[in-house]
Order: sequence, then C-alpha cells, then structure tokens
Amino acid sequence: MKILWFIPTYGDSRYIGSDIGARNTDIGYLKQVAQAVDELGYYGALLPTGRTCEDSWVIASALSQVTKHMKFLVAVRPGLSLPSMAARLAASLDRISNGRVLINVVAGGDPTELAADGIFLNHDERYAVVDEFLEIWRNLMSGEEFSFNGEYLQAEKAQLFLQSIQKPYPELYFGGSSSAGMNVAAKHADVYLTWGEPPALVEEKINKMRKVAALQGKTVRFGIRLHVIVRETEEAAWSAANSLIKYVTDEGIQAALQVFKRFDSEGQKRMTELHQGSRDNLEISPNLWAGVGLLRGGAGTALVGDPHTVAQRLKEYADLGIEEFILSGYPHLEEAYRFAELVFPLLPVNQKEKNVHTPYVSPFGEIKAAQPSLSPEIAQHK
Repeated sequence: MKILWFIPTYGDSRYIGSDIGARNTDIGYLKQVAQAVDELGYYGALLPTGRTCEDSWVIASALSQVTKHMKFLVAVRPGLSLPSMAARLAASLDRISNGRVLINVVAGGDPTELAADGIFLNHDERYAVVDEFLEIWRNLMSGEEFSFNGEYLQAEKAQLFLQSIQKPYPELYFGGSSSAGMNVAAKHADVYLTWGEPPALVEEKINKMRKVAALQGKTVRFGIRLHVIVRETEEAAWSAANSLIKYVTDEGIQAALQVFKRFDSEGQKRMTELHQGSRDNLEISPNLWAGVGLLRGGAGTALVGDPHTVAQRLKEYADLGIEEFILSGYPHLEEAYRFAELVFPLLPVNQKEKNVHTPYVSPFGEIKAAQPSLSPEIAQHK
C-alpha cells in the first residue's frame, strides 16, 4: 500500500461547520503538517485546489524545501492554465524537489466557481479540453518538439527545454465518475482515483474502469480518497466521529445541499446520495461514515474504528484493487501522527528506517538520581 496524507491549505479545525477549534493554516502550520508526513513515513500528501485554497504549486514549492522524502500530489487545472505553462511548472517543481512530484488532474465540477474563473464549458466539453490538454502536456514533457491542432487547444513547435527528473513525466492521478471522465482517465492516467464509497460501489467502478481502459489497450492503477477517525477503541472512535459534527446545524446541512445541487460532478452527486442530507444512518457500510459529507464537498466519508478494524477495512479496499490511499483527519497534524502510530504497523507499507525512540523518562527522574531506592508508587511510572 501507498499511504498519502492531506495538506489543509483552506483551513483546519477540530470540528466541521464551526469556528470553534479552527486554526490559521499559515505557512508555519503547513510546514508542521508536511514535516510530520515526511518523518512519519507517508508516501506523500495531496494538496487541494480551488478558489478557497492557497495555490497548490506555490505551497508545494515551499514545502519541498523543508521535507526530504514525501511526494506532493499537486493539481493541474486544464482551462485555468495552458499546457505549456503547466509543463514548466511540473518540471521545475520536480527538479527542485528532487523528483517528488505527482500530478492530480482536476476538471472542476462547480459551474459557479468555474464561471468565476472564466470557464463557461459544460461537463463533457471540459473533459474534451482535459483530453487535449494532457495530449499536449505529455508530449511536451518528453522534451521533443511538438505541434497540435485540436478543437479547443493548439500548439505549434512547442518544446520543454528544462525537463523533469521523473521520466517520462511525474505520474498522473485522475478522478472522474462519469463516462466522459473515465474515457479521458483511461487514455492518460497512471492512477485512477475514487472517493470513499462503500466497497460494493468501489468494486463496480473499478471493474467498469478496467473495461474502459482495456478498450483503449491500457491499464491503470487505483487509488481512493478517504477520511479516517481511528482511536484505541471502537467506542472512542465513534465518539470522536460524533464530536466532529457536534456543531453542524440543520440549516448548515440544507445550505450545503443547495451548493452541492449546482455541481455537475458525477462524483459529488454520488457522495451526496450516500447521506441525502440526513443525520440518520450515517454508517453507510460497516465502519464507513458519511458524516463529513454533510457539509464538506468532495471526499465526504470516513473510516471509523479501532486500529485493527480500520486496517481491516483498508485491506478490504486493497483486495478490490486499490493500491493508493489518500487519507485525512481533523485536525490534520495530530491525526497524521495518530494514524501512523496506530495503523501503520498493521498495514503492508514501506516506512523509512526510524531512529531508536528516545526512552520515556519520568519527570521525577531526578529523584531516582538522588535516591537509589524508589517508592513503589514512583517506581511503577519508570
């Protein structure tokens, strides 16, 4: 398994839908999260994209200089940039990070946000642009001179002179639940991503994607985007899940539903259908909880449970063909530690060698130095 975490560039909190416990995710805090990801042995981290986020390329550039091992899954937004500019960005970041870049292709699903950015294409037209964009981008990354004349994009004698470290280019991650999205993903993607739906639905999607890819003579790997709420006991985990949405109001849920309804993203529709705006029956599959999606767009489900249960659920997805897991938890700094410490030992993951742990020394250690014989009450805390 490859386990990635999440860099919360739009804010972080202990609760959803409340300013209580909210944090300022300035560069200092984002460095803390990234360095935790790096030291704990995660494969990498996803940086979100959108008008409410810090720019993922700028933040990844900064964080690449304070980390050593982790990879950065950074968004390319066809339509917001030309493929030539995106190729230069990808190659530059790959060079300065010593080959630690992954590319997340995002077509967008909110017509209101897209219109604000000057994009007035319908759903299938956007994927047609993505197709042409990636055709140019992939050829540019080869370093060869290339010309292209498409319906939406053109390039004449284009060439990328300063190439990436990774060959032929950093791996492409792609999510899209519609037929248009799957067709483009099958043509260009290395890793096809899905949000955290129940295993039966994920299996159905994987099987469909394999058939679509096979028709193009291609194969893809699979990844999933999930939140995690893991505690030492099941009871504590479910208590933490309920606490996460303790400030969510019915008015807030209805407002979020109105926003979700305007999306033309098939993936968002599938996420919303899992809870339908109701707090009832949020456990939509064993240990899979849809409470996050009551207010949050995009990935809206979490695996909830004790370490062994969460590990088992992840392995069930792995048995379906999922190889990469992009996880997150609120707040992201503490939960990165919690998941790594509790669940990593139960999963087949490659972690870099750790230094020997500093042994715990009681705050009363100086008593031991002064008195050879400790009382039983003190000695038991050694």
